[in-house]
Amino acid sequence: MPTPNQQLPKYRHYKPKDLGVVRIDGSDIYLGKYNSPASREKYNRVIAEWLTTGSAPETATSKLADLGGPTVNEVILGFFKAHCNHYCRPDGTQTGELSNFRDSVRPLKQLYGMTPAKDFSPKKLKVIRQEMINAGLARNTINQRIGRVRHVFKWAESEEMIPASVHHSLMTVSGLKKGRSDARETESVKPVPDVFVEAIKPHVARQVWAMIELQRLTGMRPGEVVIMRASDMDMSGRVWNYTPKRHKTEHHEKGRVIHIGPRAQVILKSWLKTDLTDYLFSPADARAERFAAMRSSRRTKVQPSQKNRRKPGAKSRPGKYYTTDTYYSAIQRGCAKAFPHPVISKVKRKERSVEHRADLKEWDREHSWHPNQLRHNAGTELRKTFGLDTARAVLGHSKADTTEIYAERDQAVAINAIERVG
Repeated sequence: MPTPNQQLPKYRHYKPKDLGVVRIDGSDIYLGKYNSPASREKYNRVIAEWLTTGSAPETATSKLADLGGPTVNEVILGFFKAHCNHYCRPDGTQTGELSNFRDSVRPLKQLYGMTPAKDFSPKKLKVIRQEMINAGLARNTINQRIGRVRHVFKWAESEEMIPASVHHSLMTVSGLKKGRSDARETESVKPVPDVFVEAIKPHVARQVWAMIELQRLTGMRPGEVVIMRASDMDMSGRVWNYTPKRHKTEHHEKGRVIHIGPRAQVILKSWLKTDLTDYLFSPADARAERFAAMRSSRRTKVQPSQKNRRKPGAKSRPGKYYTTDTYYSAIQRGCAKAFPHPVISKVKRKERSVEHRADLKEWDREHSWHPNQLRHNAGTELRKTFGLDTARAVLGHSKADTTEIYAERDQAVAINAIERVG
């Protein structure tokens, strides 16, 4: 049984037969041709199973398995080829679920890619799960990713690539329970204090600040505010109706209409464009404004050769609209500028020690927020003022218990009640 401080057995070269080998509990386990991808994969798998079960795998001393039928890698490749179009929208952009599947199957490929898919078992799935725990993933994330791994094998079963028993056996592996595993638990998402929001205003582009204000007023999701266009809004009534061209629950055939009141309308009017299909908030526009401001503040004239200079074939250019990732990153950069570390921020980046970086990471975690919290702010205010049903309707939730997650309970009401009856 491995001890906490015990070193991992090393991958070694058995020169007489040019094989990779690892010694575990006094036994040599031959891994295949030395330094080949298959032997490296088998080494990773043997070590992962040893750390998880405390003993060498039962099949570790055997020769490489006869790869009858598709391997796990072949199943994964077939799944992505068959489902790629399912996770792409009509405009060609990929949904986040495609990236989620890629992240989910990464440890599966690393540890069992060359394993026959028909031999993948619940114990092997638990090894994958333990790898995710060791990587520091949160419990909810791990459960979601294990569910996606099962989904891949379910697809393989439907294509008759593997026996039906494989997927059914994987379903016997239950999800991790709160407080009953070594997996990290996430903190519940809380509304962000208004003072934290206002602090980043000088440090973000006008486009980003407009989206922040709209989220606070309407409770829309980050993915909905970044793709706003005039063509998707009905501005004929006192309250405008915004129907995003894509949203989180569209694959469930659910509609989504976001109501925009007078205060949000004032913000939007200054961003409307003559081309109704243009995105209102464009990072390309933000960059152009930033460059114009930099040139206007120059003390010396721009050289003629530098005017309107463009790099041919540039690898990266600003998109037509913000993605949820670039929107998130803009807010994080604003937080870093608004709340610099009093000591470490004065140290040059290349001179920062490991301890400096760890302290700075903790500081940033405590002094930053993300756009999803703005939805919580709106949900909390709506629930406190108008009640749970109204908050549910505005946020677009099918069930009230989902709204409970987003809407912070009004503690003042509870305190007032207990003062009177307690």
